[in-house]
Formats: sequence, C-alpha cells, structure tokens
Amino acid sequence: MSAVPFHSWTHDRVTPSNPSQQAPVGISAIRDAWLEHGFSTRRSDRSAAESAVTQLYRRSGRAEPEFVWVPSPRAASTLIAAENLASNTSLTDDGVGHHIAGMISSSRTRLTTRVPNDRWHRPRIRLAIEAARLMSPEDALDAGVDLGVILRSTVQDPLRTSLFDGVGPAIRTLTTSFSGLVTWYGQQEAHRVAVCDVLLRHSRIRSSPDDLELHEIQSTLVTSTGWWWAFDDVCVMSERPSALHTEPTPGGVHNERWLHHADRSAVEFIDGAAVHVLHGTIVPDWVVHDPTPERIARERNIEIRRSAIERIGWDTYVDMAGLTLIDQSADPGNDGCTLQLYTTPAAWRTNGKILLAVNGSRERDGHRRRYGLQVPGFVPTALDAAGWTYGIRGADYARLARRT
Repeated sequence: MSAVPFHSWTHDRVTPSNPSQQAPVGISAIRDAWLEHGFSTRRSDRSAAESAVTQLYRRSGRAEPEFVWVPSPRAASTLIAAENLASNTSLTDDGVGHHIAGMISSSRTRLTTRVPNDRWHRPRIRLAIEAARLMSPEDALDAGVDLGVILRSTVQDPLRTSLFDGVGPAIRTLTTSFSGLVTWYGQQEAHRVAVCDVLLRHSRIRSSPDDLELHEIQSTLVTSTGWWWAFDDVCVMSERPSALHTEPTPGGVHNERWLHHADRSAVEFIDGAAVHVLHGTIVPDWVVHDPTPERIARERNIEIRRSAIERIGWDTYVDMAGLTLIDQSADPGNDGCTLQLYTTPAAWRTNGKILLAVNGSRERDGHRRRYGLQVPGFVPTALDAAGWTYGIRGADYARLARRT
C-alpha cells in the first residue's frame, strides 16, 4: 500500500527566531518538522521567498533581482536555456550565485564548528556515530553521547538521505545542468538548516547577529519555496511539487523515507512534469505502467531492470521470458524455500545467471519477497550461486546457513 502523501499533512511552521527565549524542543520533533518542510507540496509563499532572496542579493552587493516564477524545475531549465541566462551571467567566483554560496557556506561552518566536541577523540567518533544511529537523539543524549555526533547521526544524515539524496536526484532528472551555475535546492536543503536549528534552540552555540540572520533567511527559503537559480539581474524560482509520495526506508530508525508510488508518478508538478520512483529507485514510466520482457531485455540499467521485473513478479517473468532452469536446491537457511538457478535472456548480453531466492525476513505486510540476483556464469549450482553472494563456496554456505 502506498504511504499517505505528505501534502495531506499539516503542521506548525518551525522558525528559529529568538531561540534563547524558547523552551527547548525535542531533537526528534525538530528533525521531523524539517522533514515535513522538505516534503511539503503546499504552494510557495512567494512574498517570503522573494524577500529572503532579495536579502541575499543585497548582502552580495547587488540590487533586488527580477523574479520569474515557473511551475517546475523542468520549466526553469527550459526558460534558462531559451533566455540564454547562463551565457549572459557571470559564472565566475564574482558572480552573484557563487558569492551567495560562499556566504552561506562560511556562515554554516562558523555555526557548526562551535559545537563542543572536546571529549571525543577521533578514533572513537566513528563508533559513536554508529551507536547513535541506533538510538533516539534523546536516548543518545542521556547516554552521554556528544551532541555533534548525535546531530550527524540522527538529524543531518537521515534528512540528507530522505531529501537531498532522495528527492534531489529525482528532481534533477527534470533539469538541464548548466556548467558553472549554482543551483539551490530550496526545501531539500532542510538537512543543513535543521542542524543549526537544533543548536540554536538548545543554546549550545553563540551566534553572531549576522550568522543568525543568515540562518533565518535560509530557514525561510526552505519553508517557503522549491528550487531556485540566481543570475546577475534575474532569479528564477520554481514552484514546489503538487504531489509527492513516500514510504519509510527499510530499517530506518530516524524517520528516513524514500520516494515511492506503485501506480503513478511519485513526484508531480502542476505543469505535468513528473518522476516515477519505486522504493527509492528512479525509473522510466513504462516500468510502472507497462513493464514487458522485451522492454526489460533492452534496459541496460540493472536497478531499473530489477524494479521492472519485480513489478511483474519473478515467477511470472521467468515464464514470460522463457528462462531455462539450470539447477535448484532446498535453501538450507530458509525452511521450506527453494533456491533456483536460471539462464539469463540472450538480450541481456551477459553470460551471467540468475539466482531466485526467498527473503528470510518478512515484509511489512507479512509476506516473504521472492527476489532475483545476477551471479557469474561460472557458478554451476544454485547452492554455489547462493554461496557466491556471501563470498564462500556452496558447501560452506549450506553449513553456515544451518548454524544460523
């Protein structure tokens, strides 16, 4: 079942103003509020967004730009190319885009490097990060884990996974890359803003008025708009998605989510621009709407091919594609389940083979997923293929599986 889209949720706006006068808010609550901002599908607050960008221009010694609003990042790319904006704008370090980027980066560095971290020696930090990833930030604080480690493990990394590394690549498929041009990701920058927000709310750093104002400007942009592009005299602003669908990531501890919709595009804009995503994998629309063995055979991307086959179902695909069974064996580590080794279709242009197995753990709906793994052509049996996935021989895999 598809997760409830975030555009049906409501929440109070998070603002970092006067953090020293506010009662401390739980770190998890702050993180989750910024996550919702990152997934927001509300119409942009154009007045707030333009005011924030204007402040950045003025801090860069520039006049207020002309604002051009477009319905999607795809429309922004089309406009930038059609108007030759990138060619007619200074893309050197003196350009307004690079100046704003440097100003924001320097301010963030000043804020985050002031986090107390004296108790932690470098060899212990990696272990501390791994431990904190398994705890709530509140439990980690109670356990005495350093705040800087907690912020990275439970705020910055989870938000970056969900937004910058999750939604960001999907939206980039709609845009054209212009050499030397700085792009701001708007709401998907929440992972950076959230860290500073926690620090300011918990009064763990002393911020200068200048850095605090820059933080408020960035917060306003995350909470008011989508992507934007700064040129010398013009700023192109994109509306947010009109729909965005997600589901929890497997094993996520800190509310990590990835894009997913099984029956339609996972990201949609009001002008029809859309991106299809299945369990975090960006796919062409045919994978969702009309996967066929012929299209799968022509697909060179392994992840897209896997997603398309799983849409059909591995058992159905084996029959439809006419795969030849080479060997099968009871799975010693999965009671009542079978390992099956098949040839790959000739159109795949590989001498590899396909191992079909059943996942040992159950999905959220209780069933066990049947999945396929591509293995080298030299493995002779299903047990050897299963062992190869662990870097051991088939006979060793059988003994290892029985012990576990």
